[in-house]
Amino acid sequence: MKNDTPKTGKEPPEDRARRSIVFRLNTVFFFEMIGIFLALDLLFTASLFLVSAGQAERAAVLAVSAFERKESDVFQGGGVTVRESGTKPDGTAIPAFLGRLFYDPSLSGERYLTYPESSGASLLHRLDGMAYALALRKNGRDCVVTVDLSGEVHQGKTVLILLLAAELLLLFFGLRSRAGRIRKTLRPIAELAETARRLNQSRPFTPEEIETLAGKINGINASRLDTRIAVNSTQDELKNLAGAINSMLDRINESYRAQVRFVSDASHELRTPIAVIQGYVSLLDRWGKNDEKALQESIEAIKSETDNMKQLVEQLLFLARGDNNTMLLQKERFDVSVLAKRVFRETKMIDKGHDYLLQAEPAPIEADEALIKQAMRILVDNAVKYTPAGGAIRISVASRDREVRLTVQDDGIGIEPDAVPRVFDRFFRTDESRARATGGAGLGLSIAKWIVERHGGHMEVLSREKIGTRISLVLPVAQAEKEPDTETPE
Repeated sequence: MKNDTPKTGKEPPEDRARRSIVFRLNTVFFFEMIGIFLALDLLFTASLFLVSAGQAERAAVLAVSAFERKESDVFQGGGVTVRESGTKPDGTAIPAFLGRLFYDPSLSGERYLTYPESSGASLLHRLDGMAYALALRKNGRDCVVTVDLSGEVHQGKTVLILLLAAELLLLFFGLRSRAGRIRKTLRPIAELAETARRLNQSRPFTPEEIETLAGKINGINASRLDTRIAVNSTQDELKNLAGAINSMLDRINESYRAQVRFVSDASHELRTPIAVIQGYVSLLDRWGKNDEKALQESIEAIKSETDNMKQLVEQLLFLARGDNNTMLLQKERFDVSVLAKRVFRETKMIDKGHDYLLQAEPAPIEADEALIKQAMRILVDNAVKYTPAGGAIRISVASRDREVRLTVQDDGIGIEPDAVPRVFDRFFRTDESRARATGGAGLGLSIAKWIVERHGGHMEVLSREKIGTRISLVLPVAQAEKEPDTETPE
């Protein structure tokens, strides 16, 4: 097969890019292995020193015993010399804390490493003549014990040289093997680059352009999902790829934000049902166990709230897909005033710090009762959070002009005029410091708005700072039910 690669005498850019990646990864691998080998060599050297020092201690104990029996000024034998002297040996003192790892308790004194005194000797020659010395005092006599370590040093150097040779071989063959695996892994990328080069023979990719694109992708993480690749500055053959990556990032970003919203919504919406159940349990614990009416009411309320919590969890799962309009509403005909009275009683039971007023007239609607109750609770919960203790909260239900209006009004802190148009934005809070004190993530009103709009209604807000806030859910009234035909056929 004829090779269509033009013979320009230059290496194709995709090959240079691939070789550059292999070189960089192998460089990292090289320094990692060097660090591992150095650590192993240091560990081997330290182990050799401890073993040699331990053997020297045992030899010194035997030599000192023989020196005491001989009762002479000097004893020598087996590479150990003991002489009576009050002068400390010249050498490197071994720290006391390190000596405790190998010293013999019967020999109390200082330990040293001594070297040949020749000033012109090389480092290796000085190591060959290294000795282990102890300055002791035995039976009132000062003595110095010198143990020759030249044999152990020579053996250690031999083993260390063999170890270094083995490490170099492992490093060399490891780099070659790793380079082959990296090239095999990068082969699909090289093939993609070759295809792109063939599609644009007149303007092949340069490593700088590939590096710029790769750097853009590398700089995108979960905290910067809004980063995008500039398509206009990308090579023609990579525009589709860059566009696909941007689209994928859009979906990932939306999924990430949806997950955050889901967690916040769940904690926001499940808090109130749990508080209602805790209120009824406290009621039973105090005096409701002996009151049959209170017992029955508590059982029914707890059962109802557990069912509501189950429904809320299911609704939150649907709400996570709400932006895709895939949630199905379980619509039924019911009276909003009855639902408002239920929320009114439950709220009064769990909140003793505010005065509650209810004004409700019959107002039938056709909607998902659990979702409407959820929206009502959001409004009441907001009123409670932003109304000082002792303030009044009014709940009203009215039916006018084919619309049902459910209103929650408080005399709390109110909302700034500039912030009113944004209160339904997700995650928006008018005062971050107050938000930390009251909790929540600024999702409640956005959830309520979504619920109302899915039922064909809208929300209205009227607020004045230091006067209060009034928020209304406006829903279409239910169509009148057709009366059954009672005429008798002729």
